[in-house]
Amino acid sequence: MNVGIIGTGFMGSTHAAAWKKAGAEISGFLAETEEEASSLSKLYGVPVLSDMDRLVEKSDVIDICSPTHLHHRMVLRAAVPGKSIICEKPLARTVEQGEEMLRVCRERGVQLFAAHVVRYFPEYALAKARVAAGDIGKVGTAQYRRLSYRPKKPVGNWFLDEEKSGGILLDLMIHDFDIARWIAGDVVSVYAKKVSAGFPGSSGDYGSVILTHASGALSHVAGAWAYPPPVFRTGFEISGSGGMMKHDSEEASPIEVLLTQTRGEVPDVGLPSSPLSESPYDLEIADFCSCLRDGNEPRVTAQDGLAALRIAGAALESVTSGAAVMIDGGGL
Repeated sequence: MNVGIIGTGFMGSTHAAAWKKAGAEISGFLAETEEEASSLSKLYGVPVLSDMDRLVEKSDVIDICSPTHLHHRMVLRAAVPGKSIICEKPLARTVEQGEEMLRVCRERGVQLFAAHVVRYFPEYALAKARVAAGDIGKVGTAQYRRLSYRPKKPVGNWFLDEEKSGGILLDLMIHDFDIARWIAGDVVSVYAKKVSAGFPGSSGDYGSVILTHASGALSHVAGAWAYPPPVFRTGFEISGSGGMMKHDSEEASPIEVLLTQTRGEVPDVGLPSSPLSESPYDLEIADFCSCLRDGNEPRVTAQDGLAALRIAGAALESVTSGAAVMIDGGGL
């Protein structure tokens, strides 16, 4: 299995290492400049290509780790010749783009995988399993939080251009939109607020979103780009008719130090860690690899990726309108 990887930042390099562990071969990298990909090219002994069509020609699978606003056209270019595709979250910048991506892939018989890695973190996978087993009864309310620092890049910080990234609601909080739907079922209504909508010049951002599920459950999702690097905190509390469960990523830390001046290198984007010896990113790619080889169903499907995108799209609309936004039928 030859995999062509588009994007050579942190996520591209993380996926490359995971593909090698899964036993795949890397056919090449596509980056904005050859310099950006030179270290990965040397590490894996594969070329840096400047033309996507050439990368597609050399590959069985295309793994897209590029900025969000490029996902749509790159998925379509890979789908036309029938290549299997892994696409980092969010699946697309807009719901309409996501719908077209799924339609074209379906028409071409192409497998499209949405890389929502949080489903592979052990605490979230266990929460899903315990809820599915009925351990806490019927879910009534849930709270999810994902708190980090504002994404940074030395040049061309596309994360801060909401036309490209969708901002905090789409880029960061879509992780927990997906988890909330995974655990409590389809979402029918979304109400959202964020700091930057009222204070455009703010140095950070904070979002708060209320999801109403078709089951009647409510999920409260909080996201922040407001902490100093390298902070990344996650957590949840899920309450049901028979009990509750909770997780706090900070509980295992005996001491916390927050410095205004950081020492050493900090990733451009805050990323959660896992206590597992095996990275959730490795588990995610191994799952996709198994599905490609054996025809298994992945833990997260392209339809799941589109559903999360619809929730994020409704949240963005709600911030603008100031009102709750309905998602027709709550499904796909």
